[in-house]
Amino acid sequence: MNLAVLTGRLSRPAEHRTLPSGDPVAYLDVTVAGPGGKHETVNVAVYSPPASTLSLDEGDEVIVVGRVRRRFYRSGVRLEGRTEVVAEGVARPRQARKAASLLERAREVLDEAESLAPAARR
Repeated sequence: MNLAVLTGRLSRPAEHRTLPSGDPVAYLDVTVAGPGGKHETVNVAVYSPPASTLSLDEGDEVIVVGRVRRRFYRSGVRLEGRTEVVAEGVARPRQARKAASLLERAREVLDEAESLAPAARR
């Protein structure tokens, strides 16, 4: 199971790009509370982002549901790597219905994994 659920604030405005394929993507830096009260920033990629994601700005609070991915790319002659969350959905907490839908999807994934766990132990 690969599931990431984040709640935090954007540490910078959403960055919009167009991939070589022509597909749009938005990159978000979400700062979340980490262990011991320290804050951590998580890179989030939103493919084919809706207009509501494109309008996100620094300091906006968000809920993100997605999966963790490690990708590699060439930067000049060096091979670089990046760990990020690929978002299935992004919502502001005040978007109660959308946020509830995202969290329900996360619960479904967890329930599915839990039901498969006993079979995996056999």
